[in-house]
Amino acid sequence: MNSLLYCSYYQGQVQRELCWYVTATLRSYEHISFDRTLDPTTSLFEFFVPVSTESLFLTLMDYYQAEGLVYNLQKMPNRLQDSTQQV
Repeated sequence: MNSLLYCSYYQGQVQRELCWYVTATLRSYEHISFDRTLDPTTSLFEFFVPVSTESLFLTLMDYYQAEGLVYNLQKMPNRLQDSTQQV
């Protein structure tokens, strides 16, 4: 499968008390990313980011990290793409 059809994939932790703020601002931008909580106990989120909006996403993440809202942000292999290759 063509890897250009898949979003970039990030995981990071979001400050629990303000996760609503981070997700609301990300969702206020049209198609910047899709976010989902992976582990509520550690506030671990995953972000699926279209290649066309990755630059804007990273600018926002830099701001959130500077403000202490997001930490341990890492770009990782897209787990959905990897799962389809194992079939």
